[in-house]
Amino acid sequence: NCIDNGATEQVFGHIKDEFFRGRRWPSFEEFKRDLDAYVIHWNTRRRQVKLKGLTPEEFRNQSLAA
Repeated sequence: NCIDNGATEQVFGHIKDEFFRGRRWPSFEEFKRDLDAYVIHWNTRRRQVKLKGLTPEEFRNQSLAA
């Protein structure tokens, strides 16, 4: 549905801006390795405005401690 699509488009926009732009990879394997690392970064260490500047990892830890 269109609501879900908006969130997906936003994520892909960030990936294009932060990961793809201006980069080239010598092989698909290196691209895949770097993309996997970026996804881990996105899910754990990237600061999020919606989380009041916390990383997802910090937010989870705070929520569990409360």
